[in-house]
Amino acid sequence: MAPRTIVLLAVLLVATAALAGSRMTVRNSSGSSIGRIDEDGTVRNSSGSSIGKIEPGGTVRNSSGSSIGRVDANGTIRNSSGSSIGKVEDSGTLRNSSGSSIGKLDGCTVRNSSGSSRGKFDGCVPADRHTMAAYLFFFEPLHNR
Repeated sequence: MAPRTIVLLAVLLVATAALAGSRMTVRNSSGSSIGRIDEDGTVRNSSGSSIGKIEPGGTVRNSSGSSIGRVDANGTIRNSSGSSIGKVEDSGTLRNSSGSSIGKLDGCTVRNSSGSSRGKFDGCVPADRHTMAAYLFFFEPLHNR
């Protein structure tokens, strides 16, 4: 196989893996499982019931399939009306709609604005940052924990 073909196949495999996503178990600060995100983006509560879905293009849906928001490619988090309600920066910092820091994704660990650990996403990879932010804004708001 030509080197260019190998590179193209590698790029295709990485892109496919990024769209498929990772399966992540969501844990609170004491380490208890509070939910999970399946490879296809289905969000489940601690009982395993589907409570929504985070689609590869960034659209977030509730358990009925209605759009409740989205995460844009640049990390802007929007509600169902399209208004910005927050942002996840490349550094992992999570900001609310007024730009104030409300926490940070420190690798797979979720930290509040004071830096204390509030939980983690077991099984995450850096490419999951937008999915983790969508979960924290729409399904388990960071400010509620």
